[in-house]
Amino acid sequence: MTVGVALDASSAPNQVDATVRLARVAAAAGLRSAWFGQTFGADSPQLAAIVGREVPGLQVGTSAIPVFGRHPLLVSSQAQTAQAATHGRYHLGLALGTKLLTETGFGLPFERPIARLREFLTALRQLTREGTADFHGELLTVSTPIPARVPGAEAGVPVLVAAMGPQALRVSGELADGILPYLAGPRALAEHIVPTLTAAAEAAGRPAPRIVALVPGVVTDDVDAVRARATERLAFYEQIPSYARVIELSGGRRAADVAVIGDEKAVEAEVRRYRDAGATEVVFSGTEIAGEADRRRTWALLGELARRP
Repeated sequence: MTVGVALDASSAPNQVDATVRLARVAAAAGLRSAWFGQTFGADSPQLAAIVGREVPGLQVGTSAIPVFGRHPLLVSSQAQTAQAATHGRYHLGLALGTKLLTETGFGLPFERPIARLREFLTALRQLTREGTADFHGELLTVSTPIPARVPGAEAGVPVLVAAMGPQALRVSGELADGILPYLAGPRALAEHIVPTLTAAAEAAGRPAPRIVALVPGVVTDDVDAVRARATERLAFYEQIPSYARVIELSGGRRAADVAVIGDEKAVEAEVRRYRDAGATEVVFSGTEIAGEADRRRTWALLGELARRP
């Protein structure tokens, strides 16, 4: 199992420079991958491409780009360019997004998200694997009167989806290479997410899917104070039905109940629980919440776990 970290330098004077510095520290600690979120700020495929060029050997990925407000041709162009820049170390993460951000930010109705995801993935697979597409769906049209291949990205781009609900999992199992569940604890993974995803992949004749579990967590001795901070920071997700559902399936009431917060022994035990629940990779997020010293302490432990068989 590989272990990685989500990097967020959005509060730095220069986000790109700070992200590269953080990525170098993460790689030196032994972490195998760095992931970048996508909101309305920095472009995550560009960040991934830059980091991948600057920090050789580190796997990089986006987690995750909403399909609303984007078109497969443009996302394919971004992803293939990042793949060529990193010589095969880029991983594309997609998401349904949320009704609030979609309708407020883009002015688009958040309608038929599963149908849009299916069409988006179908067209995107053609583009990233063949460099061409001729797709005419109900919601999307994707056609290439000129080639869409980026030289250097001929091997394609791994595509993962931030899927947790049954319908999204079935589409992801059929059409994607894996998933990027967030705030889904070991119980939700083992009892609900992994079985649904795996069954869909098997039915489609696809290889066993990757399960890249994104986990908010930090190694610290000040557990109560950090959990209180995490409760405030993660409260936004409790308002989103898909996250509220997976938190409940994980045995939690608040989003912070799923966060992994404790000393090295406690955090290591939780990482192993994720592995036992079916996660093929674990990516920690929010590791800066307790300050620089605890962030480095967290990365040191995760790097050690990444080096173990």
